[in-house]
Amino acid sequence: MTDHLDRKLALSLLLLRLSLGLVMMVWACDKMFNPDHGGAVLQSFYGLAGVGEQVIRGLGIVQALIVLAFLLGLARTFSYGAVLLMHAVTTLVSWSAYLDPLKNILFFSAWPMLAGLIALFLLRDHDRIASLGGRRRSG
Repeated sequence: MTDHLDRKLALSLLLLRLSLGLVMMVWACDKMFNPDHGGAVLQSFYGLAGVGEQVIRGLGIVQALIVLAFLLGLARTFSYGAVLLMHAVTTLVSWSAYLDPLKNILFFSAWPMLAGLIALFLLRDHDRIASLGGRRRSG
């Protein structure tokens, strides 16, 4: 890859990581600071009723720590993979919302987010700007 293209790719991946991480962090904070909403989501989409407030807060804390590692570019295979998995599950369990697209239009933003997370995971070795995960390169 040329140096110019390599710099453009690294900058693009940084922007993806920061913007996708921001969304994921907001969702984690929602669980920590608004566990009632998290409980409603777990019940509506996952069929899990009666999950306690402390469990939901705990899930939010774990999610926030993973997202923080993602934002910092730490343990890229693990953190990028975990964020991708979290979002993929969320996207897929929302399948019923896609059956009425005009009523649930905001749910469709999950798909480009998922594509961005897949791209970031696949290109994680090139995501080197503001990444604490090292400067390794793939061949």
